[in-house]
Amino acid sequence: MRYLVTLQVNRTSYPVELEVGRTLLSVLRGELGLTGSKEGCDDSECGACMVLIDGRPVNSCSYLALQAAGRQITTVEGLASGTKLHPLQQAFLEHGAVQCGFCTPGMLISATALLAANPDPTEDEIRAGLSGNLCRCTGYVGIVAAVRSAAAELANAD
Repeated sequence: MRYLVTLQVNRTSYPVELEVGRTLLSVLRGELGLTGSKEGCDDSECGACMVLIDGRPVNSCSYLALQAAGRQITTVEGLASGTKLHPLQQAFLEHGAVQCGFCTPGMLISATALLAANPDPTEDEIRAGLSGNLCRCTGYVGIVAAVRSAAAELANAD
């Protein structure tokens, strides 16, 4: 059975026809061409597929696309404003928080949610906020530094 729904992704409406068991990740990548979210473990363990749904980080590999209808979905592609990177994206580049890049989209999404809830997190709070994301390359030092830097920049922008 298929359902015609509209997904709101990165402030754009996408009418899609969905089968009941399709994951949000498979629809984002397959139908919408938004390949920033990665399929890592396909079991909600690594965080590479993380997106925001109504501002809350969610593993899109285990979230059904039909559940996302009527909700605001933000992928890593939606963080930038045109060609201007989001402060978190810029900080990741500046602090060496990107190596292979596979975990980066999920880290950025989780960090976005963290800073929305807590604009001035401690190092321990940053590590807890990113705990659903695995990185096999960086050792997290650059990632934590990037989040701290972006938090400071965002605070100064207000």
